[in-house]
Amino acid sequence: MNARSIALPILALVAHAVTADPRGVHAEPIADSTASFVEPVARSFTDSAMSDLNDPARIIERGRYLVKVSGCNDCHTEGYMQGNGEVPTEQWLTGSAVGFQGPWGTTYATNLRLLLNDLTEAEWLTRAREPKRPPMPWFNLSAMTDADLVALYRFVRSLGPAGESVSTATFPDGFFLLNRQLV
Repeated sequence: MNARSIALPILALVAHAVTADPRGVHAEPIADSTASFVEPVARSFTDSAMSDLNDPARIIERGRYLVKVSGCNDCHTEGYMQGNGEVPTEQWLTGSAVGFQGPWGTTYATNLRLLLNDLTEAEWLTRAREPKRPPMPWFNLSAMTDADLVALYRFVRSLGPAGESVSTATFPDGFFLLNRQLV
């Protein structure tokens, strides 16, 4: 265990406090000033960790790791969760025909291999931080460092394009996207 792996959880604890709530216990920021102090420090740890990885193969391996631990395959790889993660890498991130229904309508997990094949690294960095349709946890993706997003991008691109485009989302009557292209 190195200093970076110890420091990040400690910084996260400093940034949040657990408070009592009539509905249960939840975490909330102590103060905006604490979050604004901790976030750059935390980012510098992860960015410096990635700057040590000048080897393109190590960056791609970091991206593979992030895909696994971030749960990308859970939705974006057909059968991944049902197979307890035992899906060949060649089938990863090709999207899913399984629709997710909610008040927003029905959405489908995008084929990331086709999407990222059509984006530059800079376009990906911008798009990764934009809101997405539910149930995509876009807020987690947008909180990643540039270095982690680049590692994800390079890993997915290393897989090459595969699969087909997924179904287009459907929306209930009266639901408008207000000029947003959401993935």
